[in-house]
Amino acid sequence: MIQLDIKAEQFKLAEVFTISRGSRTAADVITVTLTRGSHKGRGESVPYARYGETMESVSDQIMSVSDALAADITTAELQALLPGGAARNAVDCALWDLTAKESGKAVWQLAGLTEPETVVSAYTLSLAEPDAMRASAAKHADKPLLKIKLGGADDMPRLLAVREGAPDSQLIVDANEGWSAEDYARLAPVMLELGVTLVEQPLAAGDDEALLTLDRPLPICADESCHGADSLPGLKGKYDFINIKLDKTGGLTEAIALQNAAIEAGFRIMVGCMVGSSLAMAPAVLLAQRAEVVDLDGPLLLAEDRAQPIQFEGAVMSPSSAALWG
Repeated sequence: MIQLDIKAEQFKLAEVFTISRGSRTAADVITVTLTRGSHKGRGESVPYARYGETMESVSDQIMSVSDALAADITTAELQALLPGGAARNAVDCALWDLTAKESGKAVWQLAGLTEPETVVSAYTLSLAEPDAMRASAAKHADKPLLKIKLGGADDMPRLLAVREGAPDSQLIVDANEGWSAEDYARLAPVMLELGVTLVEQPLAAGDDEALLTLDRPLPICADESCHGADSLPGLKGKYDFINIKLDKTGGLTEAIALQNAAIEAGFRIMVGCMVGSSLAMAPAVLLAQRAEVVDLDGPLLLAEDRAQPIQFEGAVMSPSSAALWG
């Protein structure tokens, strides 16, 4: 019998974090702990307003499967009980962790994945005025890969400012649905000249048909347009990459299925995250082993983190310890 505990937690950010949809000063997360006998498994998710989620709605969704958990359901059975999203993510990852603790095997072994090694993560620069973004880029110019949040009227000056601040870093851009097709067409040549290698979700997820006929000199990655494996048919011909996030897929189980299907379909892979703690990043590190772009810098944006956090040496991210997850 599995006992369920749900806890709302908040982690302060080191700095205000801004994207095209707004700003935040803390990461609000849901932590699920599943206990069976002497073993405990944990999972974390980040409710996201963009998908109609709140801390309360996600907690209620999780509570709705408490009886099923008491009957010792598996990760495979969970997929039919909750939709993709933050609620299923927290429970799914906690089930994987619990099974690993009980079996004495790591999650990567249970899932048939490769043993995780260190990966290089992007570091995200928050959306701000050009001078502030130049200063932030200069502060983090030692990092090999910087991700720039854009999506406003002054995006050209911001791009130029970041490149001035970090002349040697590789750049990727995340517009968070804040552009039009015309914006992409106008900015793409400049971004190429500045060494940008990828743009995430330039157009709104529900208004991305223009990408079918748009010349894409700079690769485009589906973020808000990509959730589970059933998203892939609608992305063909529009996107070059997909961004796999556990809070969108609804956990590691569906994320593995999505990654396998996407690679088979010819998509290039990015693995990303919401702003959360090391507990949220730990399962995603397993997916990062087969990703071309890794963006799991959530812990680096925090002023406080979990006990036994994931270790970073600059931008180099280690797999989690078993004490944290997996």
